[in-house]
Amino acid sequence: MLTKTNGIVLHHINYTESSVIAKIYTEQHGLQSYLIRGMRSAKSKTKISLLQHLSLVEVVAYHKKNSSGIKNLKEIKSNYVFQSLPYDIRKSTISLFINEIIYKSIQEEESNPALFNFLYNTIQILDVATESINDFHLMFMLQFAKYLGFFPQNNYSDVNIIFNIQEGVFQSVKPLHDHYIIAPLSGFISKLMNTSFENVAEIKLSRTQRRELLDQLIIYYRLHLTSLTKINSHLILQEVLD
Repeated sequence: MLTKTNGIVLHHINYTESSVIAKIYTEQHGLQSYLIRGMRSAKSKTKISLLQHLSLVEVVAYHKKNSSGIKNLKEIKSNYVFQSLPYDIRKSTISLFINEIIYKSIQEEESNPALFNFLYNTIQILDVATESINDFHLMFMLQFAKYLGFFPQNNYSDVNIIFNIQEGVFQSVKPLHDHYIIAPLSGFISKLMNTSFENVAEIKLSRTQRRELLDQLIIYYRLHLTSLTKINSHLILQEVLD
């Protein structure tokens, strides 16, 4: 069955001399692998630049009901032309990190419109942002966790100032394990949970705080997503944002 759907490009590899296999998170079918024939050919009208990470595209592909594995892609075209994301070193590095988090977190080959819309809109917000985006990736991780099923309990207070990473809650006493964050860093988690991407510039983290919170949020993801493999791009991100 030939279907048309919007998608977000996450990864691609060379398959043959002229073809590639692309991992695309789609609106209708979830995460899919598509074989794109002839894309690397000099005569191809479809340019490989369409497959840069987080590209927003429209795909037409053959889908069989209850069929997994690589699908044949008939057509792919851009749905959105980036204004600044590929050309701004901070934005492009943040997008590289966000791409890796998405790629290593989503496994489902099924439709999830709420998650797709969140990702699709967030990528555009990053692209057009004009204020500071130094903490954008931190907010993304917290908001993305909502759609993955482990959003922290929003119970921070003057008493509950310790964030229990293992349980995803704020509490008044230190847990018996080592996975927790104390004030003032825990307070920034609460602030990030209660603001929007458009206002993320109002979160004023120091370089040290930003690095530490990123490390802790990666631990948070690993504790709640057992399938999550090692994250690499955050090391580049830390250098660029310092």
